[in-house]
Amino acid sequence: MKKLLSILLLFLGIHIVAQETKNKPNIIHILADDVGYDDLSCFGSKDISTPNLDALATKGMKFTSFYAPHGTCTPSRATLLTGRYSPRINNNEGLFVLFPHSTHGLEDEMETTIAELLKEQGYTTGLYGKWHLGHLPQYLPCVHGFDNFLGIPYPNDHGPERIGNSGWRPNGISDPAIPLIEQAQIIKRCDNNDLAELPALFTREACKFIYRAVKEDKKPFYLQYANIETHTPWFVPKGFEGRSKAAAYGDAVEYLDTSVGIIMNTLKRLGIEDNTIIVFSSDNGPLVHRDEELENCYGKFGFTDPDRTHVLREGKYQERYDGGIRVSCIMTWEGQIPAGTSCDEPIGAMDLFTTFAELAGASIPDDRIIDGKNIWPLMSGQAGAKSPHTAIYGFKPKGGISSVRFENWKLVLAGKHWTGDLNEHHLFDLSTDIGETTNVADKHPKLVKQLVKMANEAAEAVQSNKELK
Repeated sequence: MKKLLSILLLFLGIHIVAQETKNKPNIIHILADDVGYDDLSCFGSKDISTPNLDALATKGMKFTSFYAPHGTCTPSRATLLTGRYSPRINNNEGLFVLFPHSTHGLEDEMETTIAELLKEQGYTTGLYGKWHLGHLPQYLPCVHGFDNFLGIPYPNDHGPERIGNSGWRPNGISDPAIPLIEQAQIIKRCDNNDLAELPALFTREACKFIYRAVKEDKKPFYLQYANIETHTPWFVPKGFEGRSKAAAYGDAVEYLDTSVGIIMNTLKRLGIEDNTIIVFSSDNGPLVHRDEELENCYGKFGFTDPDRTHVLREGKYQERYDGGIRVSCIMTWEGQIPAGTSCDEPIGAMDLFTTFAELAGASIPDDRIIDGKNIWPLMSGQAGAKSPHTAIYGFKPKGGISSVRFENWKLVLAGKHWTGDLNEHHLFDLSTDIGETTNVADKHPKLVKQLVKMANEAAEAVQSNKELK
């Protein structure tokens, strides 16, 4: 009798959990690597064709003032997973770009990821592609709430060829071939031919994850599809080379678009399009300057065309100008996000943490400062909805601020920088000068003073572990 009662209670418990999770939306975040703001045809590209992403935009909303948290991979990814600007990460230690010889990463005991919050709400979670938040076992995705991980722990250009061709490491220690990791086990060391085929593998396995979640687990799912081919070297699977007008980089973006189409077809076949949120964004801006070392290592697969221009100023590796942090973003949820729409309110990738959590019914952690805000009013097209942020700040990975986006104004702070030293603050009116070409600081001295004050207060708030105003 007791055994029968236990079975009955177990069944009722499973039934209750199933009912609780039945109406929770599936969430897919397609996190592109180093893709420029205008490198999608729906965002203005003339030499790269992205029909599947264009179709996604037609079904949903384009966000034209969406900011990646930082200008490089590691701090940007840490922020979007935790909802916290990088200088706050790991008890305000911050995270800079990690390398194969790095011995630190995103600390599980110090940070809570969106994957962990969603697991608590009954989600099954998976990450396929690039991680870049620590390669040692204690830092891998499965420690941070991901049930499934297949990918590489750092960029595809952190292999031994960087050492042999140019003496990249000052200590003379060669990095190993790129590891392909499943869960926490290295299952293969990849040469360049292997790297070229990984994007297809990641797409297949991501689709299998979706099938398992729907057909076997019968759970809502959270998938981060973090592609690798748009990061140097721009290798794509055999048969997909030479399709783009924008050389190897264009081929990589077009292959990413192909992967998006495959994932979308999977949702269609399973009949779950109307209960799946899809977000596309990039971790930071693109390479815009030639790099002799990359060219020596990878030839045309590391060549940045100096004649190819972008609408935004500068690119990857900096939080100063919009080319490094303002990225294309598309969001869809059939029947919930209005189709064929656009939003120009300034928001950031850290907002995805809070928005995803609240849409799934999770509570936002109250034992730490969360910088992300709920942007559902914007996503759902509510009349009069505005950005929940007073400003979007270009924080450096370990502290300090390079820029401030306030309404349609952009302040670039004075100081030394590889993009050029500034002896004074520069102000740009993005409503008429999206490329940040004309400094109008002398015409608006009060506004400059206001924005400098905001930047100083924000930097101090992060340093002292306080909320941003």
